[in-house]
Amino acid sequence: MGSRRGRQQHPGAGTGEGSQAPYPGGRGGRGHVAPFPQQAPQRGNQGQGGTAPPQQPRGRTGEDAGRGRARGGRPPQQYPSDGRGAHGDGAGPLGRLAPELRQAMEASSEPPLRASQMLAGPSEPAAQEDPPAELGQGSKQVAVRPESTSVTVSAVPSSSKAMRFPLRPGKGSVGTRCLVKANHFIAQLPDKDLHQYDVSITPEVTSRIVSRAVIKELVNLHRASYLGGRLPAYDGRKSLYTAGPLPFTSKEFQITLLDDDDGSGSQRRQRNFTVVIKFAARADLHRLGMFLAGRHAEAPQEALQVLDIVLRELPSTRYMPFGRSFFSPDLGSRQRLGDGLESWRGFYQSIRPTQMGLSLNIDMSATSFIEPLPVIDYIAQLLSSNIHSRPLSDADRVKIKKALRGVKVEVTHRGNMRRKYRISGLTTQSTRELTFPVDEGGTVKSVVQYFQETYGFAIQHTYLPCLQVGNQKRPNYLPMEVCKIVEGQRYSKRLNQNQIRALLDVTCQRPRDRERDIIQMVKHNAYQDDPYAKEFGINISDRLASVEARILPAPRLKYNETGREKDCLPRVGQWNMLNKKMVNGGKVRSWMCINFARNVQESLVRGFCHELALMCQNSGMDFALEPVLPPMNARPDQVERALKARYHDAMNVLGPQRRELDLLIGILPDNNGSLYGDLKRVCEIDLGIVSQCCCAKQVFKMNKQIHANLALKINVKVGGRNTVLVDALSRRIPLVTDRPTIIFGADVTHPHPGEDSSPSIAAVVASQDWPEVTRYAGLVSAQAHRQELIEDLYKVWQDPQRGTVNGGMIRELLISFKKSTGQKPQRIIFYRDGVSEGQFYQVLLFELQAIRKACASLEANYQPNVTFIVVQKRHHTRLFAHNHNDRNSVDGSGNIIPGTVVDSKICHPTEFDFYLCSHAGIKGTSRPAHYHVLWDENNFTADGLQTLTNNLCYTYARCTRSVSIVPPAYYAHLAAFRARFYMDPETSDSGSATSGPGGRGPPSGSSTSRSTRTPGGAAVRPLPAMKDSMKNVMFYC
Repeated sequence: MGSRRGRQQHPGAGTGEGSQAPYPGGRGGRGHVAPFPQQAPQRGNQGQGGTAPPQQPRGRTGEDAGRGRARGGRPPQQYPSDGRGAHGDGAGPLGRLAPELRQAMEASSEPPLRASQMLAGPSEPAAQEDPPAELGQGSKQVAVRPESTSVTVSAVPSSSKAMRFPLRPGKGSVGTRCLVKANHFIAQLPDKDLHQYDVSITPEVTSRIVSRAVIKELVNLHRASYLGGRLPAYDGRKSLYTAGPLPFTSKEFQITLLDDDDGSGSQRRQRNFTVVIKFAARADLHRLGMFLAGRHAEAPQEALQVLDIVLRELPSTRYMPFGRSFFSPDLGSRQRLGDGLESWRGFYQSIRPTQMGLSLNIDMSATSFIEPLPVIDYIAQLLSSNIHSRPLSDADRVKIKKALRGVKVEVTHRGNMRRKYRISGLTTQSTRELTFPVDEGGTVKSVVQYFQETYGFAIQHTYLPCLQVGNQKRPNYLPMEVCKIVEGQRYSKRLNQNQIRALLDVTCQRPRDRERDIIQMVKHNAYQDDPYAKEFGINISDRLASVEARILPAPRLKYNETGREKDCLPRVGQWNMLNKKMVNGGKVRSWMCINFARNVQESLVRGFCHELALMCQNSGMDFALEPVLPPMNARPDQVERALKARYHDAMNVLGPQRRELDLLIGILPDNNGSLYGDLKRVCEIDLGIVSQCCCAKQVFKMNKQIHANLALKINVKVGGRNTVLVDALSRRIPLVTDRPTIIFGADVTHPHPGEDSSPSIAAVVASQDWPEVTRYAGLVSAQAHRQELIEDLYKVWQDPQRGTVNGGMIRELLISFKKSTGQKPQRIIFYRDGVSEGQFYQVLLFELQAIRKACASLEANYQPNVTFIVVQKRHHTRLFAHNHNDRNSVDGSGNIIPGTVVDSKICHPTEFDFYLCSHAGIKGTSRPAHYHVLWDENNFTADGLQTLTNNLCYTYARCTRSVSIVPPAYYAHLAAFRARFYMDPETSDSGSATSGPGGRGPPSGSSTSRSTRTPGGAAVRPLPAMKDSMKNVMFYC
């Protein structure tokens, strides 16, 4: 997913969901590691060497699953029983119904894989039949289900064709039933015979605009004759679709296009094209109907693509298309974003298969465009300075060249003639110094002289460079003041913080307003009058879908027994720390503070730190009131020197006492540039200490809400826990608390648009406490540019001294769990963030295989059951209250109540997915998270997984409110975002690149010092090694 999601971590407390003030009234490598040590035998029958034949996960129909839940009843708290007895694993014959209905692999011509074959990579030997010698005979047993004599682990399919995602195990029933509206509009499936034709245009056309113009001209000329009256839909590239056959199987057309009138009065240039249309295939709408009815396993993507193209055809001619969205200055007022950019309003549109049939998902959107300004004015905005008063610096030139490269401009010095050019660069010389040859005899003329003599135009800004247009071999020079930026050019590069804030202000709408605008947009689009929709027989409803939902109850949270309130029940997704103490307070016996904000006086720093220490104490931490050394002032441009010098001074005091420094408090200017990232890099990579940053404005406010918020973050950074689920302590969470269970979160963040070489950063976190599942260790790794698969989940490499070495993030976190809890996980729940639907199969095949291999490398036959869930936030489904005036169905922001879950109508026709709005809205319209189960050997019920996911959202450490996505996925995003600060400047093109020397120790992220290689063969520089003291604490919070 790009650097995704708008959940960026910023120093100090904010006002987003990750920074809710805990008081009312405000918002505030890893080295080689040994396998599992010898263990006592587990319950149940154990396999003695060899590998049990792989079995498929047990299936059940929705009806059977519902009966199972009814038999089991419900525990006292909100967790539903899954009808599987004490262990929740489907004991008895009823738990083994119809594997193909649950997680079946479709029949394959290949023989089934043995588990040992499945776990071996393409170039590795199969897993050993006997356990490694160092494990001893006591470790030979397999982690098995108590009621079974074999490991019920599915072989990982070798390709997507051999794989089916789990079917929905019935629908959930827990919670208060309600109705919500969704921005899905029912689309009637056409009763037409759809045909696909291949399109070939010669000479080859690379622009979709030109290719569409060619086909449009062809249809205008020949629809009534050669096309048999058909109105085809065209995808802009190689395919044409019709509702019924054309009167030919292959035909060639000659088409002539005229260039746009440039206003010069001269004859327009003609371009001739040869178009060949040839029959390719018929789109099978019968299979689509079968799929929607649940009688066919795989979605016929070709048919869905045809319908999507048909509905995009008309808006593509009216508006500016980008991805699945359409934008126009006529769809709402433009808003300036600053630095020469403006926002355009638009709408998103996508046809989706759902339980209610086909639906058209429509949402409001906005994006940034370059303002159609004179280039001189654009540059003045870009540089935020008066360019008439001084010559450009080298830094100015670089900034201008980067911003203007590829931008289209039109000339303004030739009256009505507005010829267009694309900028390729800037001249190194100023306009007054530029000359060019005018004949073969070597006569040269200056640009200034040429414009005066030819056009009677006197160039005023002769000190500025010229724009270079055309190709590099024969460039043309255009003075900036005769050029104006052409309207309608989308800005695809990275926005700065002020521009992001301005764009969010445009897109941020209260739910009632957003719903109104969506309905107005549907009426404005008038799908009933769309000639293409009519041609293909597609009818779109103009009413939002009404959907049954349930509001899941909030979980009860446990706090320390020494507080006045020992537990609490959140209300509308929020609570506070009044009269409560952290369930496990961390220890901070030695700490220090460095102030980088020049406008904060020393006395204010002392007072702020003292109040913060008192708050940490009162919240339940063992926190020393006085620092090791008095607070110190330092210059922001000397962060590394100041940190290391002060750390050295502190260790001179603590060293003789055999004590370590537990915490650094950093006070930063409000606009701190790269200072925040530099501080985090030095602390976590070089010094091995956790840090808490505070902005100067927080120091000036100095209120209890800010201090309490900071205390929450500090506590988990030093190994404490703020709260845990009451049901976790009482072992009432099905498929989690009955057996040792580890919960993973994983994410990959990609470089910002415009950064061509920066690596992507993968992060994996895993719970380190059981049964509480609240404290998460995190590991990070750099990998190939924009690579979504996490490459370092499991690795094998050859070491000159140690021979074959196993490693990777999954393996290391499993070992860490065993050290922390004394037990090895018997279940794995893996929440994977940032995967689009088109990548589901690829990600599951690769990453599930890596999990399998990591487990097998630790102990022979060690294969815990895995549930793999994708978490999606970058979708366009929105849920609205059925009645906005009903105070019982909306929160304070007008959004639906936290805990609202939907698993019907707008969800997948057959697969196990659901939408969950787990958080209270703050501003704008809440976006529910979409959870899609891709693999489930633990056989979760709908209620079981929905309730677990919702309740985990209340355990997020950084605030006293439930959050919008499950915390392990959220933590993985924070860790990946943090790791980008660790990269050297030459490794990163981003503005968050850190300074300092490179090559600080071996890499972290993959237990090795090897580099990941990009598909093109270039090595990705690994991240510098994180100190060991950071690996088991929540440093990223």
